[in-house]
Amino acid sequence: MIGLDFSLFTSGGPMMWVLLAMGVAGTLIFIERLLYLHRGQIRSTAFVGGIKNILGKRRLMEALTVCEETPGPVAAVVKSALLHAEDDELKMRLAVQEAALVEIPVLERRLGSIAAISQVAPLVGLLGTLLGMITTFHAFMQGGNYATANALAAGMWQALISTAGGLVVAIPGHLAYHFLSGRVRAIVRDVEWAGNEIMKYLLVEYRNLPENGNSGAGTSPEPKP
Repeated sequence: MIGLDFSLFTSGGPMMWVLLAMGVAGTLIFIERLLYLHRGQIRSTAFVGGIKNILGKRRLMEALTVCEETPGPVAAVVKSALLHAEDDELKMRLAVQEAALVEIPVLERRLGSIAAISQVAPLVGLLGTLLGMITTFHAFMQGGNYATANALAAGMWQALISTAGGLVVAIPGHLAYHFLSGRVRAIVRDVEWAGNEIMKYLLVEYRNLPENGNSGAGTSPEPKP
Protein backbone atom coordinates (compact mmCIF):
# COMPACT_ATOMS: atom_id res chain seq x y z
CA MET A 1 0.00 0.00 0.00
CA ILE A 2 2.86 2.38 0.83
CA GLY A 3 4.57 1.58 -2.46
CA LEU A 4 1.32 2.23 -4.31
CA ASP A 5 0.88 5.58 -2.62
CA PHE A 6 4.45 6.59 -3.40
CA SER A 7 4.05 5.55 -7.02
CA LEU A 8 0.94 7.72 -7.27
CA PHE A 9 2.86 10.60 -5.73
CA THR A 10 5.73 10.32 -8.21
CA SER A 11 3.25 10.04 -11.08
CA GLY A 12 2.18 13.61 -10.33
CA GLY A 13 5.38 15.01 -11.75
CA PRO A 14 7.92 17.49 -10.37
CA MET A 15 5.30 19.88 -8.96
CA MET A 16 4.34 17.25 -6.39
CA TRP A 17 7.66 17.79 -4.63
CA VAL A 18 6.94 21.51 -4.48
CA LEU A 19 3.50 20.80 -3.03
CA LEU A 20 5.02 18.39 -0.52
CA ALA A 21 7.46 21.07 0.68
CA MET A 22 4.63 23.60 0.95
CA GLY A 23 2.47 21.13 2.88
CA VAL A 24 5.25 20.33 5.36
CA ALA A 25 6.05 24.02 5.86
CA GLY A 26 2.38 24.87 6.41
CA THR A 27 1.98 22.03 8.91
CA LEU A 28 5.02 23.11 10.93
CA ILE A 29 3.87 26.73 11.00
CA PHE A 30 0.37 25.68 12.08
CA ILE A 31 1.70 23.55 14.95
CA GLU A 32 4.05 26.30 16.13
CA ARG A 33 1.31 28.95 16.03
CA LEU A 34 -1.20 26.65 17.72
CA LEU A 35 1.15 25.98 20.63
CA TYR A 36 2.08 29.65 20.92
CA LEU A 37 -1.53 30.83 20.98
CA HIS A 38 -2.44 28.10 23.45
CA ARG A 39 0.24 29.35 25.85
CA GLY A 40 -0.81 32.95 25.36
CA GLN A 41 -4.54 32.45 25.95
CA ILE A 42 -5.43 32.61 29.63
CA ARG A 43 -8.65 33.06 31.54
CA SER A 44 -8.60 36.83 31.43
CA THR A 45 -11.59 37.28 33.76
CA ALA A 46 -10.02 35.21 36.51
CA PHE A 47 -6.61 36.80 35.95
CA VAL A 48 -7.86 40.38 36.16
CA GLY A 49 -9.97 39.46 39.17
CA GLY A 50 -6.90 38.09 40.93
CA ILE A 51 -4.92 41.22 40.12
CA LYS A 52 -7.72 43.34 41.58
CA ASN A 53 -7.68 41.32 44.78
CA ILE A 54 -3.95 41.86 45.13
CA LEU A 55 -4.27 45.57 44.41
CA GLY A 56 -7.08 45.77 46.96
CA LYS A 57 -4.40 45.07 49.56
CA ARG A 58 -2.19 47.73 47.96
CA ARG A 59 0.40 45.16 46.96
CA LEU A 60 1.41 46.69 43.66
CA MET A 61 4.78 44.94 43.44
CA GLU A 62 3.15 41.56 44.02
CA ALA A 63 0.69 42.29 41.20
CA LEU A 64 3.58 43.20 38.90
CA THR A 65 5.33 39.96 39.79
CA VAL A 66 2.23 37.95 38.94
CA CYS A 67 2.03 39.70 35.57
CA GLU A 68 5.68 38.98 34.83
CA GLU A 69 5.23 35.30 35.66
CA THR A 70 2.09 34.95 33.53
CA PRO A 71 2.65 34.42 29.80
CA GLY A 72 0.58 36.06 27.11
CA PRO A 73 -0.44 39.51 25.92
CA VAL A 74 -3.17 39.97 28.53
CA ALA A 75 -0.62 39.93 31.34
CA ALA A 76 1.69 42.24 29.39
CA VAL A 77 -1.05 44.83 28.88
CA VAL A 78 -2.13 44.66 32.52
CA LYS A 79 1.49 45.07 33.58
CA SER A 80 1.86 48.21 31.46
CA ALA A 81 -1.17 49.71 33.21
CA LEU A 82 0.22 48.82 36.65
CA LEU A 83 3.54 50.47 35.84
CA HIS A 84 1.61 53.72 35.33
CA ALA A 85 -0.77 53.28 38.22
CA GLU A 86 0.08 56.71 39.65
CA ASP A 87 -0.03 58.56 36.32
CA ASP A 88 -3.00 60.35 34.82
CA GLU A 89 -5.50 58.66 32.53
CA LEU A 90 -3.89 59.83 29.29
CA LYS A 91 -0.44 58.47 30.12
CA MET A 92 -1.90 55.20 31.35
CA ARG A 93 -4.03 54.77 28.25
CA LEU A 94 -1.10 55.50 25.94
CA ALA A 95 1.01 52.94 27.79
CA VAL A 96 -1.70 50.28 27.47
CA GLN A 97 -2.17 51.03 23.78
CA GLU A 98 1.57 50.85 23.17
CA ALA A 99 1.77 47.48 24.90
CA ALA A 100 -1.13 46.20 22.80
CA LEU A 101 0.53 47.42 19.61
CA VAL A 102 3.60 45.39 20.55
CA GLU A 103 1.75 42.21 21.49
CA ILE A 104 -0.90 41.94 18.76
CA PRO A 105 1.51 41.69 15.78
CA VAL A 106 3.29 38.88 17.59
CA LEU A 107 0.00 36.98 17.73
CA GLU A 108 -0.53 37.45 14.00
CA ARG A 109 3.01 36.43 13.04
CA ARG A 110 3.27 33.77 10.29
CA LEU A 111 -0.48 33.66 9.69
CA GLY A 112 0.20 35.34 6.38
CA SER A 113 2.52 32.48 5.44
CA ILE A 114 -0.25 29.94 5.95
CA ALA A 115 -2.61 32.07 3.88
CA ALA A 116 -0.03 32.38 1.11
CA ILE A 117 0.57 28.62 1.02
CA SER A 118 -3.15 27.88 0.81
CA GLN A 119 -3.56 30.40 -2.01
CA VAL A 120 -0.51 29.39 -4.04
CA ALA A 121 -0.96 25.61 -3.73
CA PRO A 122 -3.82 25.41 -6.29
CA LEU A 123 -1.71 27.44 -8.73
CA VAL A 124 1.18 25.04 -8.29
CA GLY A 125 -1.22 22.15 -8.88
CA LEU A 126 -2.52 23.91 -12.00
CA LEU A 127 1.03 24.29 -13.26
CA GLY A 128 1.52 20.56 -12.76
CA THR A 129 -1.72 19.97 -14.65
CA LEU A 130 -0.47 22.03 -17.59
CA LEU A 131 2.83 20.19 -17.61
CA GLY A 132 0.93 16.90 -17.62
CA MET A 133 -1.20 17.99 -20.54
CA ILE A 134 1.92 19.10 -22.40
CA THR A 135 3.37 15.66 -21.79
CA THR A 136 0.17 14.05 -23.08
CA PHE A 137 0.09 16.05 -26.30
CA HIS A 138 3.78 15.47 -26.84
CA ALA A 139 3.26 11.70 -26.53
CA PHE A 140 0.30 11.93 -28.89
CA MET A 141 2.37 13.75 -31.49
CA GLN A 142 5.21 11.29 -31.17
CA GLY A 143 2.85 8.36 -31.68
CA GLY A 144 1.01 9.94 -34.57
CA ASN A 145 -2.38 8.44 -35.39
CA TYR A 146 -1.48 5.26 -33.51
CA ALA A 147 -0.56 6.67 -30.09
CA THR A 148 -1.23 4.04 -27.45
CA ALA A 149 -3.10 4.53 -24.23
CA ASN A 150 0.05 3.82 -22.22
CA ALA A 151 1.84 6.64 -24.00
CA LEU A 152 -0.92 9.08 -23.08
CA ALA A 153 -1.56 7.77 -19.57
CA ALA A 154 1.56 9.23 -17.98
CA GLY A 155 0.65 12.79 -18.88
CA MET A 156 -2.96 12.36 -17.82
CA TRP A 157 -1.90 10.87 -14.49
CA GLN A 158 0.43 13.82 -13.93
CA ALA A 159 -2.32 16.32 -14.74
CA LEU A 160 -4.92 14.73 -12.44
CA ILE A 161 -2.63 13.95 -9.50
CA SER A 162 -1.01 17.39 -9.46
CA THR A 163 -4.45 19.02 -9.42
CA ALA A 164 -5.51 16.82 -6.54
CA GLY A 165 -2.24 17.53 -4.73
CA GLY A 166 -2.79 21.27 -4.96
CA LEU A 167 -6.26 20.94 -3.45
CA VAL A 168 -5.02 18.60 -0.72
CA VAL A 169 -2.58 21.29 0.41
CA ALA A 170 -4.89 24.28 -0.12
CA ILE A 171 -8.03 23.08 1.67
CA PRO A 172 -6.41 22.28 5.05
CA GLY A 173 -4.36 25.46 4.69
CA HIS A 174 -7.49 27.60 4.42
CA LEU A 175 -9.06 25.83 7.40
CA ALA A 176 -5.89 26.25 9.47
CA TYR A 177 -5.68 29.96 8.64
CA HIS A 178 -9.29 30.68 9.63
CA PHE A 179 -8.96 28.59 12.79
CA LEU A 180 -5.84 30.44 13.93
CA SER A 181 -7.35 33.79 12.95
CA GLY A 182 -10.30 33.02 15.20
CA ARG A 183 -7.97 32.25 18.09
CA VAL A 184 -6.11 35.52 17.51
CA ARG A 185 -9.34 37.53 17.46
CA ALA A 186 -10.42 35.93 20.74
CA ILE A 187 -7.12 36.85 22.40
CA VAL A 188 -7.29 40.40 21.04
CA ARG A 189 -10.76 40.81 22.55
CA ASP A 190 -9.40 39.58 25.88
CA VAL A 191 -6.53 42.08 25.64
CA GLU A 192 -8.87 44.98 24.96
CA TRP A 193 -11.21 43.98 27.78
CA ALA A 194 -8.41 43.44 30.29
CA GLY A 195 -6.78 46.76 29.45
CA ASN A 196 -9.99 48.72 29.87
CA GLU A 197 -10.98 46.84 33.02
CA ILE A 198 -7.68 47.33 34.83
CA MET A 199 -7.53 51.01 33.86
CA LYS A 200 -11.01 51.64 35.27
CA TYR A 201 -10.02 49.91 38.49
CA LEU A 202 -6.76 51.83 38.83
CA LEU A 203 -8.31 55.21 38.08
CA VAL A 204 -11.40 54.84 40.26
CA GLU A 205 -11.13 52.22 42.98
CA TYR A 206 -7.41 51.76 43.54
CA ARG A 207 -6.73 55.44 44.14
CA ASN A 208 -9.53 55.64 46.70
CA LEU A 209 -8.22 52.75 48.77
CA PRO A 210 -6.86 53.56 52.25
CA GLU A 211 -3.11 53.38 52.62
CA ASN A 212 -3.21 50.21 54.72
CA GLY A 213 -5.30 48.39 52.09
CA ASN A 214 -8.49 48.00 54.15
CA SER A 215 -11.40 50.06 55.36
CA GLY A 216 -10.11 50.41 58.88
CA ALA A 217 -12.06 47.44 60.22
CA GLY A 218 -9.02 45.46 61.29
CA THR A 219 -6.95 48.23 62.85
CA SER A 220 -5.33 47.49 66.17
CA PRO A 221 -6.35 49.55 69.22
CA GLU A 222 -4.12 52.31 70.43
CA PRO A 223 -1.72 51.19 73.16
CA LYS A 224 -2.66 52.16 76.67
CA PRO A 225 -0.36 54.53 78.49
